Amino acid sequence: CAGLRYLLQGLSFSAKYYSKHNHPQTMCAYSKIKPKKCHVLDLKSSESTCAHRTVPPGSILPWRFFSCKEGAKVPSKRKQNTSIVTTDLLHKNLLKSEQENWNDISPIYKAMTKRIKEKLEELHNMYTFNSGSPRMRFGENVYFEENGCIFLSKADDDEGNADIVFSTEDLGFSDAFIQRIRISPDQRYMAISLKSENSEEATCIIMKLGHIPVVEKVIPSVFSFEWAANDVLYYTSLKNLKCQNVFMTTFTYQKHTKLVYTEQDARFFVDIYCTKDRRFLTINSNSKTTSEVWLVDCRHPFASPVLVQARTPGVIYHIEHRNDQLYILTTHGEPAEYKAILTDNYIHRINLDTYCSGKENWQLVYALENKTKLVDFEMFGDDCIMFLKNTGCLYLNVISFVSHSVQSIKLPTWACEFELESHPEHTTSTCYFQLSSPVHPPKRFAYSFKENNLIEQAVQEVPIITNCHTTRLLAKSKDETLVPITVFHNKNSKELHRRPLLVHVYGAYGIDLNMSFKEEKLMLIEEGWILAYCHVRGGGEQGLSWHRDGCQHNKLKGLHDLRVCIALLHELGFSQPKHTALAAASAGGVLAGALCNTDPGLIRAMVLQAPFVDVLNTMMKTHLPLTTEEQEEWGNPLEDEKCMNYIKSYCPYQNIKTQCYPSVFITAYENDERVPLTGVLQYVHKLRKAALDHARRTSKKGNWIPNIILDVQANGSHCDASWEHSLNE
Repeated sequence: CAGLRYLLQGLSFSAKYYSKHNHPQTMCAYSKIKPKKCHVLDLKSSESTCAHRTVPPGSILPWRFFSCKEGAKVPSKRKQNTSIVTTDLLHKNLLKSEQENWNDISPIYKAMTKRIKEKLEELHNMYTFNSGSPRMRFGENVYFEENGCIFLSKADDDEGNADIVFSTEDLGFSDAFIQRIRISPDQRYMAISLKSENSEEATCIIMKLGHIPVVEKVIPSVFSFEWAANDVLYYTSLKNLKCQNVFMTTFTYQKHTKLVYTEQDARFFVDIYCTKDRRFLTINSNSKTTSEVWLVDCRHPFASPVLVQARTPGVIYHIEHRNDQLYILTTHGEPAEYKAILTDNYIHRINLDTYCSGKENWQLVYALENKTKLVDFEMFGDDCIMFLKNTGCLYLNVISFVSHSVQSIKLPTWACEFELESHPEHTTSTCYFQLSSPVHPPKRFAYSFKENNLIEQAVQEVPIITNCHTTRLLAKSKDETLVPITVFHNKNSKELHRRPLLVHVYGAYGIDLNMSFKEEKLMLIEEGWILAYCHVRGGGEQGLSWHRDGCQHNKLKGLHDLRVCIALLHELGFSQPKHTALAAASAGGVLAGALCNTDPGLIRAMVLQAPFVDVLNTMMKTHLPLTTEEQEEWGNPLEDEKCMNYIKSYCPYQNIKTQCYPSVFITAYENDERVPLTGVLQYVHKLRKAALDHARRTSKKGNWIPNIILDVQANGSHCDASWEHSLNE
């Protein structure tokens, strides 16, 4: 579901996050300034769990959605205060203890840290020299972002002569990152959202462009925004990790702001985007399993939104528009995977049931094959492109609206991730995108609709990785389901059973494992490590059914999948338990922590980043703002005793016992609003006690006591960090 919310995001720059500062009202234009090297820029980012990329604009964030607010609700005011004080004191004591432990242990790794940091900086410099910022072309004007500045140049001009139209530093946002950019159709206004690493909320700054750009308006706590007309901006507000209100604001004549839409159901999250041809602005209200779309006619931006189809439980749909026709991407019908549907009836209320009953105004354009994941979708003048994933391989399907044909192109076998570039003008004849893998830096490709072929771009040569071998395996799970595994190792490595192995897992929310390029992964390959990515159920690697088969009452299937994946790797000679480490982040901590309890002998170490490790207690706390929304993933233990017992059977925190555990390294964040730090502190405390109790009871010569280390980062917010911060980690 999250992958499809990348639909046609248009002019989206994704970097990292801003800080709240003063908002000066004017800025000067700078001309003839040579652009600097790009700092951090990500056009659309995927789920990837805990990547150095952000979530795409207009998407429901795929990670844990929990507030940091703790403390039991009790009737007595006196008792309530005592409870809060006690909870706060426990939190502070645990945090202080862990910080002291970290200060004692971290010097041991000083020499290793220095060597690794130098190596990563070398690789980063080597593989980022060619990573220029994406360009957005509007007629003769080209806009691009670098180093916190937005530049404007002419299409045929040298970019060294570009003018700066916006600067985070000059406006007092020196530690801010540009997250999203939207330019009005007549290019008189530009809307920019800024975020920091320490906050979930963004501030939207509207600039009036001209000889001297001026700050027209500042809107706090904004999630998504789009121009419906030259001077009409729609935006959604984010409050307490929820996005449920849509506003409209105008900038000429009678300036005003009004509420346009409010979502009443706590399970739903609202975002907005424009269709590729800018004919409609869509208001999208989505839960984890259901969606509803309202249309705003951009030719009449003050008219009330029109409902496309009332929400139907279990049915997800998204809207695009071309040549006075609506294209609906929906899960309606069997099988419950995505299908592309065409209808002429875009003004009146549309009933999805007409598709099944064979009404003449509906036409099935395309249906996905079994176990195929729709990763992204882009509409152009006479064609649309679908990026698909099947058994670990990436495909490009081009649907022609002229010839009514579908061409399928298999992308290079080494590719594991793709990044679709921005195409503001839907009439363009070329689609640009980048391919990468954990050990292959991004390489730019283009598909030409005129030539009907795929072209590998080589503007600046990317160093070729020649010493890495990619293997794709299938492990048979407990119920005979085949689970994909992707393995990378150095071709020159001998005796692979003696090599260290790093296993990655996620398995939640229908989100794929992040397999984009990371310098640290390439470093491990060069040093003889084996990398394995286990695409277990609960994730989205094989379509929506793959997610459904691993959520709620099916969560244990993901654990079974992970177990057989690691066992198969060892059986095939990829390392052995005493040289195996398991890595997970956010909700991936559920399966990793569960395996650590049930099969600690399979691994020697576990590395977790902002892990979700106490499912039961979190889902029992209805005062948390996102507990209701999360019930579609984990279930509702408050109303269903079977659900409560089922969660209790796999919840990492609930199942810690006195036994020999692997060593554990956890990174957590003080400002994490999704996975509260208190829960991580309690998990580490309980885990360390269980490991030490086991060591005391079984004191033998050479008895191994695991290292259980927690590094609490003062900066950063839930798996999201700049290059500098992630380098330090």
